[in-house]
Amino acid sequence: MNTIHIVGGGLAGSEAAWQAAQAGHRAVLHEMRPVRATDAHHTDGLAELVCSNSFRSDDAQNNAVGLLHEEMRRAGSLILRAADAHRLPAGGALAVDRHGFSAAVTKALEQHPRIEIRREEVAGLPPEDWGSTVIATGPLTSPALAEAVRVLTKDGGLAFFDAIAPIVHKETIDFDICWMQSRYDKGDGADYINCPMDKAQYEAFIAALIEGEKTDFKEWETSTPYFEGCLPIEVMAARGPETLRFGPMKPVGLCDTRTGRRPYAVVQLRQDNALGTLWNMVGFQTKLKHGEQTRIFRAIPGLENAGFARLGGLHRNTFINSPRLLDGELRLKARPDLRFAGQVTGVEGYVESAAIGLLAGRFAAGLSAPPPPTTAFGALLAHITGGADAKTFQPMNVNFGLFPELTGTRGKDRKKAMSARALSDLAVWLNPSTERAA
Repeated sequence: MNTIHIVGGGLAGSEAAWQAAQAGHRAVLHEMRPVRATDAHHTDGLAELVCSNSFRSDDAQNNAVGLLHEEMRRAGSLILRAADAHRLPAGGALAVDRHGFSAAVTKALEQHPRIEIRREEVAGLPPEDWGSTVIATGPLTSPALAEAVRVLTKDGGLAFFDAIAPIVHKETIDFDICWMQSRYDKGDGADYINCPMDKAQYEAFIAALIEGEKTDFKEWETSTPYFEGCLPIEVMAARGPETLRFGPMKPVGLCDTRTGRRPYAVVQLRQDNALGTLWNMVGFQTKLKHGEQTRIFRAIPGLENAGFARLGGLHRNTFINSPRLLDGELRLKARPDLRFAGQVTGVEGYVESAAIGLLAGRFAAGLSAPPPPTTAFGALLAHITGGADAKTFQPMNVNFGLFPELTGTRGKDRKKAMSARALSDLAVWLNPSTERAA
């Protein structure tokens, strides 16, 4: 039984430790919280969700994220097991009670007989005598470790900003104005709270977002880009007056119960905890100052008296140039005893981060060769370890554009066929004896 060290107790690190331990190895998980805090975490729980509580689409046939969910389930993912156990209504998405989810992951890791959790900061590169090590420190890697990696790899480092959306107390929402409905009545048909706007209200809201006072950047932050998949609401608004109506505030598939008509624009809130008392403003990540958030967001119909459990915020995410620095099994070329996993590798999203953690844990345990590029696992891995251009590398969500082409199909049939191919190839990867027996 070998010992595998994992640095970082987020989604990727937790998944890597679980996979290594389940494969029969001893796993030592190093998590610096609560010894050292971060700018985004609020608890010392493992796999804490610091932004949205959504794992996005759970449609395994038509959506690459949903397919990745299913692949992770079939590979024995702890993260998906905990997510499924603490699922909240969210239409076709997989949203979770963030506190129940983190507590479930923490308990499973603490109770595993082959996992040891050490609450300590790894202030620099892990020592070589640790042997096989997975660095899964996420987008909030401690400065000492980030600098040590930069020096070792002779890499200038890459970064982008990520933003957090506000959370509202349900009891403060006015349901004489708002109503419960999922877009196109998906899921249970009433999984979201909807706040309607007419044209005049929408235009006034856009103007307020653009004019609102924003958080100041530090000098070293001024050249850091945003990740396109998680833009602050006010940045989207500044791109054009209709941007939000075709983005997070699109009214399609919804009907205002007061008027019987589709509203001009809609602000949606998604359940954030199992009790249903906290609701997340969907797509409303922001860098507005807290006072401005309260003023502007209370101008939304139905939120005039909103009480905020958490206001939005902005933090700087760090990631490495994986296409240049990592090999096909996530090993650092400059020091092959070190593997990287999670958002620090340049994947974006909870599910993608956990998936790379799953792969890193299996690789470190000697359990698997790289998965076929026809699978969601393999497509994502291939992109960050060589498929992407190192000169222009930016964070990437999983999507069908990363998969090898499948000729002879179009539209939804194409996605279904690619998903079927992925799950068939995944079965062989998980159990190679299947192919040999055939």
